[in-house]
Amino acid sequence: MPKTATLDPARLPAHVAIIMDGNRRWARKRGLPAVSGHKAGVDSVHDVVRAASRAGLKALTIYAFSTENWRRSKLEVSALMFLLKKTITEYVGELARENIRLMFSGRLDELPRLARGPLLAAEESLRDNDGMVLNIALNYGGRQEIIDAVNKALASGSKKLDEAAFSALLYSPSLPDPDLIIRTSGEMRVSNFLLWQAAYSEFYVTDTLWPDFREKEFISALLDYQARDRRKGT
Repeated sequence: MPKTATLDPARLPAHVAIIMDGNRRWARKRGLPAVSGHKAGVDSVHDVVRAASRAGLKALTIYAFSTENWRRSKLEVSALMFLLKKTITEYVGELARENIRLMFSGRLDELPRLARGPLLAAEESLRDNDGMVLNIALNYGGRQEIIDAVNKALASGSKKLDEAAFSALLYSPSLPDPDLIIRTSGEMRVSNFLLWQAAYSEFYVTDTLWPDFREKEFISALLDYQARDRRKGT
């Protein structure tokens, strides 16, 4: 029986977002450098993206690198940039086979040129796919996104905005707000992630560290979501 067989297709979240937390703790528990945890986390990304696509989700957003992550050591940041470029470059073929479209949300212009070029090339090569959208939040911060949207509005001469007009100024306006936000590693905070879009999102927190979070855990989160009664303030 497929692992997704117990899901109700009529009650699937259209958009799931994930705060992938716990890579460094996973490595520390094993006496390994932080980058080993990030490398192990890549396998979880592959597994979850495939599961989300085959379950029928319209969009999956993963929080890969925050604006605050620049405060980490230069060695770790350099290793993360290299790993991001390597992973995306090697992953393009699988994304193409799964008919997945790739998008990025964040201040990509601040990324090192050697990392930014291959990422944007991969995005362009997959732009005509019409399956699930994989949105990677990269050099992303929720407050920064709101500030950038406000500055766009000011630059355009806007005097007044409603919610729809403001949403159209965000990094990925074509995506629906996330129905479900998953956080691994047991931390109970939003970490500057999708602050505008998360207004009515359901949250699911698991103690599992990200490198150990695989398809089974992901399906459990979707099942938990499907058991909830979403009232959105009504």
